[in-house]
Amino acid sequence: MKRVVNLSCAWLTCYFKYEVCFIFQLLTAIPSFMKIIKFSILVLFSVFVVPIVWADRLVLVSASYGKNILAITEANGDVIWSHQTAGQAKGHAGHHDVHMLPNGNILFHETWQDVKEVTLGKKIVMDYDCATANGNEGKHVHVHAFSRLANGDTQIVESGVGRVINVDVFGKLKHSFDLKTGGTQNSRWARATPQGTLLVCSEQPGVVTEYDENGKVVWDYLINTRVYGAMRLRNGNTLIASGSGNSVVEVTPEKKVVWEIKGKVPGTNIELKWMTCLQERANGNFIVGNCHAGPNNPQIFEITHDKKVVWEFNEFELVGNGLACWQVLDGKKAKALRSQLAALR
Repeated sequence: MKRVVNLSCAWLTCYFKYEVCFIFQLLTAIPSFMKIIKFSILVLFSVFVVPIVWADRLVLVSASYGKNILAITEANGDVIWSHQTAGQAKGHAGHHDVHMLPNGNILFHETWQDVKEVTLGKKIVMDYDCATANGNEGKHVHVHAFSRLANGDTQIVESGVGRVINVDVFGKLKHSFDLKTGGTQNSRWARATPQGTLLVCSEQPGVVTEYDENGKVVWDYLINTRVYGAMRLRNGNTLIASGSGNSVVEVTPEKKVVWEIKGKVPGTNIELKWMTCLQERANGNFIVGNCHAGPNNPQIFEITHDKKVVWEFNEFELVGNGLACWQVLDGKKAKALRSQLAALR
């Protein structure tokens, strides 16, 4: 009996040692095994899931500098609608702003003196001449920013004469205020904030100025570049596309820089050139415009707050080297636009 017990104990001891050794080896192998699993998941995600994520995305582009086109494309650049715009025969046609309106029309401009609205059926339903209307006859006026207000009026930022105007569908002046005197009257992009104010970018002296509805300056940020675009983020900070500064920066109301990409996106070959339009996605990612960057860089890309590029739009053949303005539509907006386009067929 004692011998049997000893043999049993010896067998159990050996078995226990074997099991411990096996478990130890398994645990030791887990990190490497998990790396393989994680890599495989990433590959599968990039191949199958990422295309699905962007499957509904549409991109509205307004390109000039010889391309002279309005176009709506899939996320991969496939054109599903286009409209030829005026070219150099009507003067410098650097398209600097564009909006897809809720009714499916597009607010755009062909020159720096007009603001137009075109239907998806390619009918012009609004044509406002900034060079002659509402007291501008004989004055130097350029338009680089405009938008459709909730009440149906159109807001236009008039560079040169230095004022912001609201006009109705007939071009009647409804409201106006003057921009701050000096270089700030030579403006570029402008965007409304959730607070009801307006952020206006001015190339000289390179400042973003925030105005209330009566033209009072409530905040500004001097970036000292030929700044192009700025928008108010949901967290209350301001995202700025520095234009000639080859950068995008996020600044707090106290004017502290808390996020920045400059010169090149870290960990990529993407070179940053003339940074223009901006969007903030619901997930917190930024979509930024990279104009005059040549054929080897995306004209638009989406980047996370960790500075990981998750989507690129590089359609140089379509938009050339002068895509300054665009709008990315996701979710319900993209779905609605697809329905409106389908109704035309």
